Amino acid sequence: MTTLDGSPLRYRRVLLKLSGEAMQGDGSYGIDHPTVEYVAGQLGEVVKLGVEVGVVIGGGNIWRGEAAAARGMDRSTADYMGMLATVMNALALQSALERNGFHTRVQSAVTMMEVAEPYIRRRAIRHLEKGRVVIFGAGTGNPFFTTDTAASLRALEIGADVLLMAKNRVDGVYDSDPRTNPAARKYQRLGYMEALEKRLKVMDSTALSLCMDNKLPILVFDLRNETNLARLVQGQGSVGTLVS
Repeated sequence: MTTLDGSPLRYRRVLLKLSGEAMQGDGSYGIDHPTVEYVAGQLGEVVKLGVEVGVVIGGGNIWRGEAAAARGMDRSTADYMGMLATVMNALALQSALERNGFHTRVQSAVTMMEVAEPYIRRRAIRHLEKGRVVIFGAGTGNPFFTTDTAASLRALEIGADVLLMAKNRVDGVYDSDPRTNPAARKYQRLGYMEALEKRLKVMDSTALSLCMDNKLPILVFDLRNETNLARLVQGQGSVGTLVS
């Protein structure tokens, strides 16, 4: 596979998982517009290479269903509110991408026709084939499932070559938190079972098991490094941690 300019391309179709926190920048809550513009710029560079890009986005910068449930709210209700938060983030990212000249579609697993398309697998694939960035909102549409699980599911449904897990200021998977332990050891490559058995912070266990059962590789990397996303899809150097 090659890019539009003839340089090598490792992945033709990718699914990028963004946490809600990736949208809040250095703030403690909400959407930070310069950060969203930065993320859109990163995605735009990959689209220009000819890569087909899907995105699943979390909502933790606005609402956390699990935390609300711990304070006494009905868990299903709390999770549905979290799904609405992910759609807000999806619309913010869509707006930033389109301001930069890229065609996008937001598809929601919870029907809201005035705001986003309903999620339809074949339509999503057709959008990707036409070079549009497809942003998947509202998780799986079901309570008790995280957006990590939604990312694994959508990646498999659209036939992505890899699931890209973007982290905030962490450049891969470590045996402990590198932000608090300077001696933390980074993994360059990791097996699915090893990640599950050691309870490493790759993604939740349901999502990781889904990838393992379907042999979908996962790349964990730091989104804040401006060259990482483009380098990943072109296979340049050693970026992040590969779980396979």
